Parts: sequence; C-alpha cells; structure tokens
Amino acid sequence: MVVAPYVSVHNLLRQFRAALLFKKSTGWRHFPDWLARNAWHSIPVAAGAVGMGCIGFGTHAVWEVTEACNLRCRHCHATSSTASPDELDTREGFHLLEQIAGLRGFQMLAFSGGEPLVRKDIDDLLAYSKKQGLVNVIATNGTLIDYARAKALKELGVKGVAVSFDSTDPAIHNHIRQSPTAFERAMRGIEACRRAGMVIQLNYTAMKENIRTLPEVVRFAHEIHADIMLCYQLVPMGRGGAIAASALSPEENRALMCTVRALQKNAITIVEPVAGPQYWSHLLDRDHTDPKKLIRKSAFHGCAAGWGLIYVKPQGDVWPCPFVPISGGNIRNMALKDIHRGSDIFCKLSNRDNLKGKCGECENRHICGGCRGKAYAACGDALEADPTCYLHYQAMPEYLAWMQTGTPAQGS
Repeated sequence: MVVAPYVSVHNLLRQFRAALLFKKSTGWRHFPDWLARNAWHSIPVAAGAVGMGCIGFGTHAVWEVTEACNLRCRHCHATSSTASPDELDTREGFHLLEQIAGLRGFQMLAFSGGEPLVRKDIDDLLAYSKKQGLVNVIATNGTLIDYARAKALKELGVKGVAVSFDSTDPAIHNHIRQSPTAFERAMRGIEACRRAGMVIQLNYTAMKENIRTLPEVVRFAHEIHADIMLCYQLVPMGRGGAIAASALSPEENRALMCTVRALQKNAITIVEPVAGPQYWSHLLDRDHTDPKKLIRKSAFHGCAAGWGLIYVKPQGDVWPCPFVPISGGNIRNMALKDIHRGSDIFCKLSNRDNLKGKCGECENRHICGGCRGKAYAACGDALEADPTCYLHYQAMPEYLAWMQTGTPAQGS
C-alpha cells in the first residue's frame, strides 16, 4: 500500500478500524475487494481524517469558490447562476488556502460551487492548494470534463472528483439537472476521470423524483469501482426550497437507511448517507446495550456540522455546513482558526449536549446528532430536533407540518 506522507500510521490504523467496523455493521461482502483495489488510493485522499460520518470523511474543508454554474439544477442548495461580484479574488483565495493548510487535521479540501470549473482562475487556485500540501478534490456536475481536462486536473493535484449523479435513467437525471445533455456529459466526465486514475465519488441526492432508481445508482457505482458514493437527501434550501415537497418523510428516511444498508452488502463502493445521520445509529441495530457502542462512537460520527466540517462561501463567510446558513465569521476580517474554534455557532454545534428536543435527549446523539440542516430548514434553529428522524418523529407533530405542506418554517 502506498501511503502519502501526510497520513500518519496512527490515523491509517484508525481508518482501517473504522472500515472493519463498517464491514461488520453492514455485512459488507466486498471489503476484501475494496481493500485490494480501492483502499490504496482512497484512504490517502482522506488525508488523515478518521472515522465515517456525514459528507464522507470526518474532517475536511469545502470552499464554494463561485456562485456561477453552467446548470440550473432543481435541488441545488444554492441558487447558482452567475458569479457574484464580491467573491473572493485570487489573492484572497491564496490566503484562504494558506489558512486551511495551517489548521490541524484539515488536509483535504473540496472545491465546490456552483460549478468550480467555470471559475477562470481555478487552475491557479488548485496549483497553489497543492503547493500548500492540501489534497484537492473537485465537486462537479462533470459536464465540463473530457480526458484532456481530467489529465490536466490530476497534474494540478486533484486526487479525486465528486460527480453529481442523480439517476441511471437519463431522463430523470436530465430533468433534475434541467439540461437535455447533462447525463451524457456527466458520464463522459466520469469515464475521463477514471482513465486519468483519479478517485471517483458519486454524489446522489435522494428525493421523491428519483428514489426508486437508488439501487441502480449503487449498482453503477459498483460496476465502475467508484471509491465512495454519498447518498444525500434533499434539504429544502436555496433553489431546492421550491421543491420542498420532494423531500423525504421520516418513513421514507427509514426506508432509505434500510435500503442503503442492504445495498452495501453487495457493493464494493462505500455508500454513506448525507443529511441522514440516523444511519450510524441504524447500524447498531438500535441495540442500546451493545458493548461495542463506545468503540463505534469513535468511528461513527454522524453529523459533521460544527466540528468536522468547514464550509467557506464565495464571499468568505464560513458556515458549519452547506445546509446550515449561519456564518461564524468572514475570512476577510477574521482568521479561519478563530472562526472554527471560537465562533458561537461552531462552538454550540461542536457540543452535542447543546442539542434540543428529542435530539438532545437521544442517547445516540454522539453517534448521530441529527441533521442540523433539516432542523434549521424546519424551524430556523440549527440546534433543534431533526424533523425526519424516524426514531422519534411521532413525538414531534409540530415538525410534521413541514413534511406535509412542503414549506420550510422560515419560508426560504
């Protein structure tokens, strides 16, 4: 196994232990195949992060480099269209990259958007990020990547690409992406990045419009030997607020967790839910007397908002999660480390004893934590209970109205 120098032996062993626990909890039959074919390059991309949880690796930063995008996807958590005039410029971007590289534990950076590849100085930013020792990942819709571009990105230090992929049915994918050629071009991008030798991640967003195609998407991920698949759920914010009625109900959330676990058994790709942290409690079979619970607590982290994720917006505001639109500060006038360690929202979310309602009372809060984005979308309070938690939703009738009407409480 080739291990990058930034991956300590201690962290490597912790990652391996998390994978073993994941295997046992899911009945993952392809663990030996994953170990032989995928682990050698996917573990180094984790860049020292340990454990498993929401939005993949436990600890990493995401920079939404631009609001510009070449698509107008129905479920986008932003309202991406054209670049904002007050986005961080190249010099400010370099300074941000220096600060991220200086944060302990934050060694992998995902460049997101909008569509990051439409930003004119993206290559300069990637090159500087590589120079700072960061592991670059591009979160993209895949439509702008051919083989030549994939090779160029790899030379710029891009170790992996996370391609948005909402269905194996071209009509469904194109409908969600609002483009008649989105599927064809995304498939081209995925194949180009595979040929270039990058880590492949698929980002799928589960909603009523495409949930029936989930098994086919996981099968496709398995067939192309994708390293990871993030199974997002629609969180009604940004452009996605207009289709809030397509969000999953608590019962559909339960069904999704059961389906993902069942599909994992026969897939080489690691499938991790996003905005569904109940999955990590689900893997314990709801056996609250499990003697390995404390061991699994160190490997399964659930929601990453506030402790394991830094999300930087195009104008420099720093959010705890792309679905929690609360700024802890702006890097134009605050140091990133001070925002992460000292801002009110980050401090509150990093301590799950601050959670309210059923999430605050739940003994699985340190493994799950509930989706803070859904809590905010439902009632405007990121510390409130997750409205789609199927373990407790019958005791939360005040939140069910959100699911029944399809309208977030704050109207966004």
